[in-house]
Amino acid sequence: MKRSPMLPDSPPSPSQKPRFRRWRFLLGAALGIGTFGVSAVILTGVGLYAHLSANLPSVDALQHYKPPVVSRLYTADDQLMAELSHERRIYVPIRAIPPLVRNAFIAAEDQNFYSHGGVDPLAMLRAGVTDIFSILTHQGKRPLGASTITQQVAKVMLLNNNSLTIERKVREALLAMRIEHTLSKDRILEIYLNGIYLGNGAYGVEAAAQTYFNKTLDQLSDAEAAMLASMPKSPSNYNPFLHPKAAMWRRNWVLDRMGETHAIPADEAQQAKQDPLVPQGQVRFGPLAGSEWFAAEVRRQLTSLYNEEQTTEGGLDVHTSLDPHLQQVSTKLLREGLMAYARTHEGWHGAVGHLDGDAMADWQGSMARQKNPAGMLSTWRLAVVLSTTPAPRVGWVKAHEAHTATLRKTDETWSRRTHPLQTGDLVMIEPQDDGSAALEQIPQVEGATVTLDAHTGRVLALVGGWSFQQSQFNRVTQAQRQPGSSFKPLVYLAAMERDISPSETFDDSPISFGDWKPQNYEHDNWGPTTLHDALRESRNLVTIRVAAHLGMKAVSDMAVRSGMVDNMPPYLPAALGAVETTVLREAGAYAAIANGGHSITPSLIDYIQNPDGTIIWRNQANRRTVTTENGMPVIHDGRPVLASPQSAFQITTMMRDVIARGTGVRAGVGIDRPIAGKTGTSQDYHDAWFAGFSPDTVTVVWIGYDAPRSLGKNETGGHLAGPIWNGIMKAVFATRPRLEFPAPDGITLAEYDTGRIRATDAFKPNQIPGASVPLHGFGAGTQALTAADTGADMIPDSETDMPSSSPSSNGTITDPLDGTMPSHAPASLPAAPPQEKANPAEGGDIGVGGLY
Repeated sequence: MKRSPMLPDSPPSPSQKPRFRRWRFLLGAALGIGTFGVSAVILTGVGLYAHLSANLPSVDALQHYKPPVVSRLYTADDQLMAELSHERRIYVPIRAIPPLVRNAFIAAEDQNFYSHGGVDPLAMLRAGVTDIFSILTHQGKRPLGASTITQQVAKVMLLNNNSLTIERKVREALLAMRIEHTLSKDRILEIYLNGIYLGNGAYGVEAAAQTYFNKTLDQLSDAEAAMLASMPKSPSNYNPFLHPKAAMWRRNWVLDRMGETHAIPADEAQQAKQDPLVPQGQVRFGPLAGSEWFAAEVRRQLTSLYNEEQTTEGGLDVHTSLDPHLQQVSTKLLREGLMAYARTHEGWHGAVGHLDGDAMADWQGSMARQKNPAGMLSTWRLAVVLSTTPAPRVGWVKAHEAHTATLRKTDETWSRRTHPLQTGDLVMIEPQDDGSAALEQIPQVEGATVTLDAHTGRVLALVGGWSFQQSQFNRVTQAQRQPGSSFKPLVYLAAMERDISPSETFDDSPISFGDWKPQNYEHDNWGPTTLHDALRESRNLVTIRVAAHLGMKAVSDMAVRSGMVDNMPPYLPAALGAVETTVLREAGAYAAIANGGHSITPSLIDYIQNPDGTIIWRNQANRRTVTTENGMPVIHDGRPVLASPQSAFQITTMMRDVIARGTGVRAGVGIDRPIAGKTGTSQDYHDAWFAGFSPDTVTVVWIGYDAPRSLGKNETGGHLAGPIWNGIMKAVFATRPRLEFPAPDGITLAEYDTGRIRATDAFKPNQIPGASVPLHGFGAGTQALTAADTGADMIPDSETDMPSSSPSSNGTITDPLDGTMPSHAPASLPAAPPQEKANPAEGGDIGVGGLY
């Protein structure tokens, strides 16, 4: 019997109910656990993202990113003089980077650069598979990073972290995606190509192109562009100088990639692989030869204007006043003068090293490994004495080629006097055209010279010593030395400002104040002497009387306002140069006389530009402006006034005779231009100076030892420094037109008899040429000079009590003319009072201050 379909189903059995419930429970539990797991993963991911991104650097910094860029110094004619940098980088805008270079790096580093959003998932997957395979096969290779160019920018520019960890890679990826949302692709590529390190100290593609190929980016071939693009992976391992085979393999790999990505046609890529790999090896540009002291002083001034970081990393273009030709001439002449002095006064110093028997057996190999002594000139060679009989024979290596020569006979005699040469001695020589060799040595004596424009103060040349490599101490700006009688023109300028005539006479007779007994260098006395003759022959006793008449405050004010010193003691010896100054300060003071009485500030920098070419600083010192009044140009001179144009012209006229017929005759030999100057020699001949000028150029030369010691009897400023000054000024005149010293209004030039010579001087309207009028009763030199007149009440009891600004100051200075009157002096000179001669080199009572 069938169940009726209308009847209800029978209820489930009791055994079915628990099974259904169990499945429902398991399903609910699984759903709950899954929900919790997903939530946990999401929360963990959010937390991890928050943790990793919390301390990420701001991408905004890249919007105004300015990498450290080399600063450059230029000469006055725009030659590159020096580069200042910690990292050699030359920033190039993306529009100036050729497509060839851009595409080479993209092909090698990130072929999907223009399509991904900062991270390349396919590249990451490919790198992950490769890394897993490397681990499983125990290859021990460094894991692949799969970093895009954007990630490399994030790592180098913002993270500054080279560790290869999962956390760093995640942070790098996060930051790369932020960068992609902030900057354009071209801007990212510009930052990358200018910031990446490419080995050999080169940062960025432009610096690398110059470093490896001595080319600019637009001059690179396909193979050379590929070589640069091969470097980011490992600049040291693929350095073409160190690992040429590895570099060649990597370059060819990049060329293949460039062909595959259509950066260049495939056939051109294959053809470029046949090009040899020949790097040019450009050495980082240093200071222009001979300009090191100038460049170092410019760097010091830049650091004071800005700071060290901006100076070396700010990409500044610094345009200076340096005349490169005059700098080379000044360097050469100073060195020749120092060598000539050392040859006759210092003797042969001896060998700079020695090779023993084993090294001598292979002297060519030994010499190839020797380092040149610091300060050795580029034309010299380090050589070894191969034999001493019958004549010393030396050998040296140049460009891997051995050379030998016999020393000149005069050099053999010279060396034998102090340190006879021995086989194996290392010496410096200079090969001669006749096949012989000249024995050379680095002088112990030092020197300095500076040349500047008298009107603008622009320093045209500056040589701070024998060799910057040997000593970076700048004797133009740093050495504090006593100027001796080169200080005296300021005393006489102060007298001119008091309307004292050049023909005024002061008594040249002995003075004694306690233990201080100043004397003239010649230890004679002329009696009544005109200021013209006193300055021409540098008479100490007349200078003392002039300073006493003026009062030391007037002399001190003149010295300070001229820039010669910051301050000076109120003692009469200071009028003879018993103060300390620098070569540059003295040049500035003399420029004030040369330009007609305006104080100037010496300057080395004309103007400075930032990397965009904007002028951010311009030298405003010593500037004159021009306006138009009533249709005529009018010059407005805002420079401080040191003295009137009339007084400056009077001193200039007197100083012209110093060179023509006085202590400075050697400085004027062969010069037919208007020049004026003054010698200076300090006590015991510690310092030899010559300072002088033409109508528009000032040059100052100093010779001496760093640790003051005597240069030798009669080694005066006129004898040592004068000839060097002469050569420098001849080089100046070779490129400049002839100029005359302009006579200002109210000046009369007149010839008269000084009592010793016929002289021409400049006179103001109230002055009578050749006349001398009594000045406070002793101007004519007929009455005794009192203590009040001389300021003797300020003179200490002895020279040892006198103040000095440095321990090296010994007080007494004179200013000699080689110990004799010039041969051109007239025969009918007034007889000097008989007096026992003393030896000037022994110091004694000659005086505190300048000699000649």
